[in-house]
Amino acid sequence: MNVPRTVVSVVCLVIASATAFAQPRVDPLNMYERVLLIVPVHGSGSAADPIRPMYAPLAAEIDPEGRRGIMGFTAVYSDDGKFALIELVTRNRSLFATALADRGIKAFLKGRDKRSDAEAAFKLLKKDFSIANFGVIVP
Repeated sequence: MNVPRTVVSVVCLVIASATAFAQPRVDPLNMYERVLLIVPVHGSGSAADPIRPMYAPLAAEIDPEGRRGIMGFTAVYSDDGKFALIELVTRNRSLFATALADRGIKAFLKGRDKRSDAEAAFKLLKKDFSIANFGVIVP
């Protein structure tokens, strides 16, 4: 008669401990290393040199697994088309070293700066911009 109670007690203990250690899923916009950059747009417009934001990788340069490079990015152009706000995503923060050292651009690093600061800075270039609709989700 004590055996079924013991079994029930063990099952309840296992279920309780499993839920106690469960963690909520991470928001995909908070995964990996991320940087927001306000950069100039460059390029001649040819197939070899497309018009794109500075530091934005070409499609062939994207590394979806993030072992060697940028896993993904997104960009929004300013109202005059001369600047862009981009978000770069990677597993290795050291890949941002060149962009972060560039004094000619504004950089907002995840964990150091607020996204709202990036939004305020970019609103000077694109008046109807909202950071709520901006970001790249990388699986």
